[in-house]
Amino acid sequence: MSLENVLKPYQRFGVNLGLDRIIILLELLGNPHRQVPIIHVAGTNGKGSVCAYLASVLQEAGYKVGRYTSPHLINWTERIQINHFPIPETEFIDIFNTVEAVIQNTEDPPTLFEIVTAIAWLYFAQSKVDIAVIEVGLGGRLDATNVCDNSLVSVITSISREHWQVLGNTLSEIAAEKAGILKFNCPAVIGQLPPEAEEVIKQKIETLHCPTIWVEPATRIDDNLAEYKHIKYTLPLLGDIQLINSALAIAALSILQQQGWQIPTTVIEQGMAKTQWLGRLQWIDYQNRRILVDGAHNPAAAQGLAQYVHGLNQPVTWVMGMLSTKDHREILQTLLRKGDNLYLVPVPDHSTANPEELAQLALEICPCLAKIKIDCDVFFALKAAIHESKNDLIVLCGSLYLVGYFLKQLPHR
Repeated sequence: MSLENVLKPYQRFGVNLGLDRIIILLELLGNPHRQVPIIHVAGTNGKGSVCAYLASVLQEAGYKVGRYTSPHLINWTERIQINHFPIPETEFIDIFNTVEAVIQNTEDPPTLFEIVTAIAWLYFAQSKVDIAVIEVGLGGRLDATNVCDNSLVSVITSISREHWQVLGNTLSEIAAEKAGILKFNCPAVIGQLPPEAEEVIKQKIETLHCPTIWVEPATRIDDNLAEYKHIKYTLPLLGDIQLINSALAIAALSILQQQGWQIPTTVIEQGMAKTQWLGRLQWIDYQNRRILVDGAHNPAAAQGLAQYVHGLNQPVTWVMGMLSTKDHREILQTLLRKGDNLYLVPVPDHSTANPEELAQLALEICPCLAKIKIDCDVFFALKAAIHESKNDLIVLCGSLYLVGYFLKQLPHR
């Protein structure tokens, strides 16, 4: 049976935040999370990049490094990695069977995310990783990853209005959820936050007595080189947003150094340079054209994409699809400019926004678009964009799931 079919019965439970189910599940599995030292990373945007930097440097330092992230782009196994290698599908299914066997002893069935989180903890514990970098799935306080009382470092990358349907309508409410990963006396690394969110985080830090580093962005030396705290390093990930993301990772690593982890400056430089993060400001050769793919699934991520794309000073053709739950207006306002071409497509196999409704909104926001078209599939849209936009920069964006669908179909990736 395929991995997708194995997991499918549990997709019906959807998002249901809370710690009771995962705590019971982990207890039945022998509390594997207590065997793994972790760095815990929350935030609206930048979590994945920070996790990628941390895992790359720690592996370069010679440690066996687990990494748990979400969502995946192509395969569920991407979410659970050791030293950049995804968990083998056969091992994923074996551990899933172990987890499913103990679920029969629970009254309240766990969600799919809770099951996969338990698989990650069990895999990391059985593999005896030295350290795991754990990305929060949604929010923080009630996220299934938030079961450890003593993280080595807690990182909050950024806070903006995302998942407000679950986390709260105001930045203060969302910040309170993110702050839930902070633990008593555990060091914290915090990125640049809006004042309303920063005030909430500061209060939580004071209450919990967290030694804290408030991080400013690294300084860009040239297109590929940055400097933070006297460490000069190559930035393999694109966009100015990586100045703060890379600085957050280095700040967290400095705390590990103070705790006795052996991470020389040369290793930081080498590990940062080797970092990879699929589907985020990534150039792809496709149909004899070089196209840019990026999730840009919320306003803050769209801002990062816009900053990079608009800085290239090229005419732009957008191929875009979004989930129904996203802030369509603000994303479109951020990305679109006079004279752009826009192709709108559905996001396959997910709760997609209606492309026709997005087209109406796009014309309202930017009535001077050169062209706007609707296609039934991203590959039809890309074919038309490549044929009709000979000299444009072609950008595929709007949803990580759309980017993943595209990447999955490529013969070589």
